[in-house]
Amino acid sequence: MSQDFSQRLNDMPEGWLQAMGITITKATADEVRAEMTVGPEHLQGYGIVHGGVHCGIIESLASIGAALYALPRSQSVVGLENNTSFIRAVRAGATLRAVATPITRGRKTQVWDAKVEDGDGRVVATGRVRLLCLDKEEALAGEQVRGPLHPPA
Repeated sequence: MSQDFSQRLNDMPEGWLQAMGITITKATADEVRAEMTVGPEHLQGYGIVHGGVHCGIIESLASIGAALYALPRSQSVVGLENNTSFIRAVRAGATLRAVATPITRGRKTQVWDAKVEDGDGRVVATGRVRLLCLDKEEALAGEQVRGPLHPPA
């Protein structure tokens, strides 16, 4: 699935990406990219980007890519694990760019690798996300998975 779904994701009126001011610049089953400008809402008490922002970007990009790969197989995905390493501190005003690509995509799980860089191309965080692929008839805690890439039943 080489179609780019970035505009569809950016057009969503609500959600974590919108709340954080993150713009998806590319969204395919093989690569997902995003960028954002760091504002005061992204900082923790020491004036640097909160680690949860890096974790959230990494998990979001991996989840989008994994979902785009799973959808043609009538599957949805849910995150199982997010391992994020913080490399360099970033302050308000900085531009962050992130990219996620698959490491492996199996029948039941996928693993995606991601990195976040500052405006100078320096790596500020890296991560790896493992996701579970759910078949259409499988439910997560009795609920059907819905979202911007999963139309209502």
